Amino acid sequence: MKSMEEMIQAAQQAAQTIQKQMEDAQGKLDKIEIEGASGGGMVRIRASAKGRVIGVSIDDSLLVPADKGILEDLVAAAFNDARGKADAAAAEEMQKVQMAAGIPPGFKLPF
Repeated sequence: MKSMEEMIQAAQQAAQTIQKQMEDAQGKLDKIEIEGASGGGMVRIRASAKGRVIGVSIDDSLLVPADKGILEDLVAAAFNDARGKADAAAAEEMQKVQMAAGIPPGFKLPF
């Protein structure tokens, strides 16, 4: 039977391993690219799963001064679409790490 000290050391090592895996997963999130779109694809925003905007693409037909307000709304909508997809991709990656570490689904880690 293990001593209390050995069990504490094992728990600390397991926690460090999980923390390292979580940090690695966070690093991967910035490499996953997601595209959000609005206006039937006329405005597109590429973002990382971590939420960093990589690029914006605007269809030439929208570059009319009178449509400035519509264009601004479409850019905001495309960003929100990308952000929602990025959040979903991030949650999926973090769930993979938790499953690999044997952590029950829905368990919130304190990292």
